[in-house]
Amino acid sequence: MAIAAVRDAARICRSVQAGITPESLAKKDRSPVTVADFGSQAVVCRVIGQSFPHDPIIAEEDSSALQTEENAPFLHRIHDEICRECVQASKDEICRWIDLGGAADYSHRFWTLDPIDGTKGFLRGEQYAISLALILEGQIEIGVLGCPNLPPAPGADAGSLFYAVRGKGAWLQPLDGPGAPVQIHVSKTADPALARFCESVESGHSAHDTSAEIARTLGLTAPPVRMDSQAKYGVVARGEADAYLRLPTRADYSEQIWDHAGGVLVVEEAGGRVTDVAGLPLDFTHGRQLKANRGVIVTNGVLHEAILAAVKEAGVK
Repeated sequence: MAIAAVRDAARICRSVQAGITPESLAKKDRSPVTVADFGSQAVVCRVIGQSFPHDPIIAEEDSSALQTEENAPFLHRIHDEICRECVQASKDEICRWIDLGGAADYSHRFWTLDPIDGTKGFLRGEQYAISLALILEGQIEIGVLGCPNLPPAPGADAGSLFYAVRGKGAWLQPLDGPGAPVQIHVSKTADPALARFCESVESGHSAHDTSAEIARTLGLTAPPVRMDSQAKYGVVARGEADAYLRLPTRADYSEQIWDHAGGVLVVEEAGGRVTDVAGLPLDFTHGRQLKANRGVIVTNGVLHEAILAAVKEAGVK
């Protein structure tokens, strides 16, 4: 069910991204990502709502902005995309589906969704992800990442679908088309100097200068791979990178749970480790934000303690 929902969302996102023109980028027109974001949330929440009608969903968007006269063209475009790519529905139904993602408080069982993680990557035609996770009693039990622009293998045309169920391993298959799931594992890199780091493209999302200082402390010489979205979790999980650093950029910022939940379980089930900068597990019991954590460190597990030590030496708190 979760995989089918993410695949539905990926169809919407791909359709909208295919229509982005250089002219719209030059004008800094964010309307395509608005259409894809709401459309993606609508179709995912629809599937969850049908399968588990009593499950809360913590997601990014609500439909109130779409129901104004000014934004009627957005709702019209969202309606057209959903009807063309997924299912026939009225505009009222679409707004109801979007609003299924309006939960804000922690509960013993809930889903969290990022309908488009990596909006700037989406607009640039680069990496973005649809992230979905089921959380029971504060633990992630199911994690799904759809990465439409990340090939599942070198030279492949399809995107990647990563998924994990607690205790069942992490798996990768083409986002669409044929292809059996393949179990994935993190790298075995043990020498920090040989590690391959990845980090956010946008410096506002992670402290790039501090990351460079940490790399120097570890003796790492390879430049970081900068990539938008939770696709970074995917490349660590399949051993293509050894670590992902998301370092705090300001004292008052708390990470949103949907920016991480889908990817965390994929990495952990692939054999890796995910903590905050103090080495604490991520705590998903505080509603929409990781209020008990600061930053995120994702590694292949073997390197985790060395990287935490370097983070501490750099003065990151």
